[in-house]
Amino acid sequence: MTATRYGYLGPEGTFTQMALLSWAASHGGEQVPFGSVDSALDALRRGEIDAAMVPIENSVEGGVSATLDALASGDPLVVIGEVNVPITFVLAARTRMPLADITAVGTHSHAWAQVRGYMDANLPSATYVPTLSTAAAAAGLAGDVEQGYDAAVCAPVAAANHGLEVLAEDIGDRLGAVTRFVLVARPGALPERTGADKTTVMLFQRDDRAGGLLELLEQFAVRGINMTRLESRPTKSTLGSYCFSIDFEGHVLDERVGEALMGLKRVCAEVRFLGSYPREDGAQVQVAPLTGDEDFSTARTWLHSLRRP
Repeated sequence: MTATRYGYLGPEGTFTQMALLSWAASHGGEQVPFGSVDSALDALRRGEIDAAMVPIENSVEGGVSATLDALASGDPLVVIGEVNVPITFVLAARTRMPLADITAVGTHSHAWAQVRGYMDANLPSATYVPTLSTAAAAAGLAGDVEQGYDAAVCAPVAAANHGLEVLAEDIGDRLGAVTRFVLVARPGALPERTGADKTTVMLFQRDDRAGGLLELLEQFAVRGINMTRLESRPTKSTLGSYCFSIDFEGHVLDERVGEALMGLKRVCAEVRFLGSYPREDGAQVQVAPLTGDEDFSTARTWLHSLRRP
């Protein structure tokens, strides 16, 4: 797909924009910032943009709840690509100042979770002020309106964009942290099967009972399908009611994946298909013995022969 208008979680200088810049370098298109994941995906559903880049998973904090929940409801959307971005944080302020003078720090909740160790060690008395994004924290600090914090945790590019002084660099608690972003579009033509693909689904159980989750997972296991992410999310209907967001290896055009999706459709109250798309790392899917396309096709041909005497 070649989109002409891409939305992303803004403002300028977010890690999400970095992911989009990586994608757009080979695809082109206009970039439109949005204040939240929900607003970007709502604009996509309304047809105001052609695709949206949003964060979905972090190597430290796990799934991004806002994205998982937004994809689980509303008009269907599908993932058509992914981008992995290494995450590096800086502590920035309007002017150079001693760390001891900082009373409050603004940043996004996922960023704060990744710098807790640094904050406990260096600014133990500083108050955390949540912002819509790391770039929004930098923009708010540089603006004319008082935001309630005197330092921000953000990407180096956001500090540079807003003329902030960097007080400390590379303050993340985990070296090598990575956030995975996905490009989301309205349903249409599937990305081509490459042999190095992922599929994303959201599964809703018929009822809460012993063995219910096992029944879902068996649909993957018996067909040799490896899951790369499994998370539960509240359905928001009643306390204790959960659905499951799953990434797994393979493409909907693979026979084993198609068979698994049919099995899930049979046992689930709802299967929300969220797309099959190429892995960014290009790692080829390792197909287990007797689970290749030919194996399923041979078995299906045999069954048809039994049904047509």
